[in-house]
Amino acid sequence: MPGIIGKKIGMTRVFDDEGTVVPVTVVEAGPCPVVQVKTEDRDGYRAVQLGFGQKKANRTLRPEAGHAAKAGLEVAPAVLREFHLGDADELEEGAQVTVEIFSVGDRVKVAGTSKGRGFQGVVKRHGFAGRPGSHGHPMSRTPGSMGPGTDPSRVIKGKKLPGQMGSTRTTVRNLEIMKVDPERNLLFVKGGLPGTRHSYVFISK
Repeated sequence: MPGIIGKKIGMTRVFDDEGTVVPVTVVEAGPCPVVQVKTEDRDGYRAVQLGFGQKKANRTLRPEAGHAAKAGLEVAPAVLREFHLGDADELEEGAQVTVEIFSVGDRVKVAGTSKGRGFQGVVKRHGFAGRPGSHGHPMSRTPGSMGPGTDPSRVIKGKKLPGQMGSTRTTVRNLEIMKVDPERNLLFVKGGLPGTRHSYVFISK
């Protein structure tokens, strides 16, 4: 199966069979309607477009409403995301993808938008050690030398410098599904996931 769209609820803990505490992130995932199916003959690749949530009617554009109506949906989804289909996967427009496609022990990758930290220096952004912090040192958190002045007489591309930190698309791989709750559409994923509470995440096998 391709994957599923979800929303981060928060973090908690569960106990495994040996009684060990395992930190998990709770994700409200699906049900995700299939809005569009892309085929190799028509589009050049096999994929499925899933939706999640509902947009308010006064904020829905007419093309969005028409696109959703083709799949038999009354309300346009708040989020749309494509997932590539495997050779054995077959889905039709209007079908529902739920958390039941996952089982305990499955390994997944989760993509989302990381927390925005704003403009940060090299100590926080890149983990630089910094200069001496005592005896009145005037440059305790500066990046230091930019490179030789004679040659190449410029700052080399890719130099770790202060700048915008976070608020980028981040993918965490090889996470384990610890618990599946189909009645409440919940997934319990081991460890932390990118993003803030109530932010969207995209889970795939």
